[in-house]
Formats: sequence, C-alpha cells, structure tokens
Amino acid sequence: MKNKKFKLAAVALLSMITLAGCSGGKDIVTMKGGKITDTQFFDELKKSSTSSETLVNMIIQKITLDDYGSKVDQKEIDKQYSTYEKQNGGKKSFEALLKQNNMTAKQFKDNIKQSLAFQEMLKSHIKVTDADLKETWKTYHPQVETQIMSFDSKENAEKALKKVNDGDDFAKVAKSDSQDTVTKEDGGKVKFDSTATTDPAGVTVPTEVKEAAYKLEDGKVSDLITVQNQQTGTDVYYIVKMVKNKQKGNDYKPYEKELKDIFEQTKISDPTFQQEVIGKELEKANVNIKDNQYKNILTPYLPQKETKTSDSKTSDSKTSKSSDSKTSKSSESKSTESSKEETTESTK
Repeated sequence: MKNKKFKLAAVALLSMITLAGCSGGKDIVTMKGGKITDTQFFDELKKSSTSSETLVNMIIQKITLDDYGSKVDQKEIDKQYSTYEKQNGGKKSFEALLKQNNMTAKQFKDNIKQSLAFQEMLKSHIKVTDADLKETWKTYHPQVETQIMSFDSKENAEKALKKVNDGDDFAKVAKSDSQDTVTKEDGGKVKFDSTATTDPAGVTVPTEVKEAAYKLEDGKVSDLITVQNQQTGTDVYYIVKMVKNKQKGNDYKPYEKELKDIFEQTKISDPTFQQEVIGKELEKANVNIKDNQYKNILTPYLPQKETKTSDSKTSDSKTSKSSDSKTSKSSESKSTESSKEETTESTK
C-alpha cells in the first residue's frame, strides 16, 4: 500500500514537471533546467478529487464569517482555547502539539471562531416553541454535583473502584489514579445536566455516565461504567459518585433556559438541519461560480425547486385534453350510430 501511494505521488510530481516549460504565473519553484509557477501548481491542485469539496468549504466558511463572525465573543474563543490547553498538558505542551501540526495559536483560535460562527448561523434558523420545550422536558435532568474518574484500562479502573469500596476517600483516589486531566486535581468534581455544558468546562461526560449518575442517591458510588470511544472504538471506564442529586419535579417552566439550550444543541448536531441551513445561506448569498469546472458544485446543497406543480398542471392539461378528445370522439361515434339508425329507418 505504501508503494502504491508513493507511485501515485511520483506520477503527480512528474506531471507537474512536464509543465515546467509552460509560461504564466509567479515562480514558486526554480530548478536546473526548469521552473514551476503558481499557475501550474494551481492547475494541478484543481485535478485533485478533493478540490471541489475544498472550494465548497471555503465558500461556506466565508459566508459564515462574513455574516455571523461579528456575533462571536472573543472571550468564548479564549475560553475554549484555554480548555484545549488544559486537555493537552498545559500551555507549553499544547504549543508544541500545534507546532507539530504546522499550526500557530492564532490559526487555532481562527478555527475556533469559525466553528462558533457556524453555530451562530445555525442558531439563527432555530425557532423554539412551547411544544419543543415540553418534548425536551421528558428526558431532561437538572444539574447534579458529582465526582468522576475515568480510565483507559479496565484493570486500573477496577483497582480504583476497590479502593473506594474499601473505604478510601473518592477525591484522594481520583487525584492519584484518575486519567481525567481536567478534574483529577480537584478530586474529580464536576457538575453537569442534560445539556453539553459542564462545570468545569470541557469535561467529557458520556450519556451512559450521566444516566448512571441520575439513578444514584447522594453519597452513593456507581459500579464500573464502560463507554466506547466513538473516535477510536476503544473502551473507556468511568466511576461516578453522586454528591448532590436533584429531581426536576413536574413543572418545566423553571428550566426553560436549559431546555432551550438542549433543543438548540440537538438541532445544531442534526446533519439534515445543517444541510437545510447551508442551502438557505448559500441561496441568500447568491453565490456565482465563474470557473466552469466547479459550476455545479453547490447544486447538492441548494434547496430543491418545486417542479411538481407545473408538471402536475401540464399533466392535468394533457389529461383534460385527452378526456376532451375522448368525449369528442365518443360524441362523434354516438352521432354516427344515430345517423346510421335514422338512415336504416328511412330505407325501411
């Protein structure tokens, strides 16, 4: 497989070199006996199977930032960046990680802004009704105070659980054994509810962990909770202790804000809804693609025009004409038969 990839890369490189004698564009590479211009390089990039997808993303990103970038709070950008730092070993470690990926802190923050602007765009198309809130209320649970530990190894998770069950302090075990870098220093403390928001921010609390926690009484500790990492497919093991549980009661009104957040997050995560919004925004922006190669790349994203009505009318018209024709022929036939009968009677 590696050899195949190398050969493909070599073929692409050779095809670029054969163009070195062509003129046009600024030189980006010079060599003995030839050169490569930015025009040649761009022409080669256009041949890539991913060039259309890249251009679509660029269009959507520009529309998003132009129309919704101003609604993004810089404080939220910095807050998310800080969270990523903590999750990746601190400032120095995160900067080193960015450098390994040829990215600066500014570029990473620009990506965060792009993501937040996209969320703002989606939110602008969401209208929350009382019916939506009532439906969301059915599965809602208010914020709870807990302590959690997470482990990549089942063996380590079982050892930690045994320590807690044998009477060791949960916070002490979390500090020494838990692999959750965001919460372990504070004894695993984390607050969460049915929304994606946690306190402290950036803590991953899977649905399975939340559901197990909601069933616990104050002071109780769960059994081992196994959760599959959706990105890697590996198992992650959690232990949760309920510090303060809260029942929601029977009235959803006190939780309207939380319910609205949940409904919005659900819509934002819905690929079908995202597609609808992108289509509306592209149509509103009146995007005009000048390059014939990419002329129709937005067609799958744009709202489909209703053509059934006109087709239906045409069909109805044809049916009507056909019916009229049949009626006319039927009348003519009856008239002919009547005429024959009259002629016969006359002959008699």
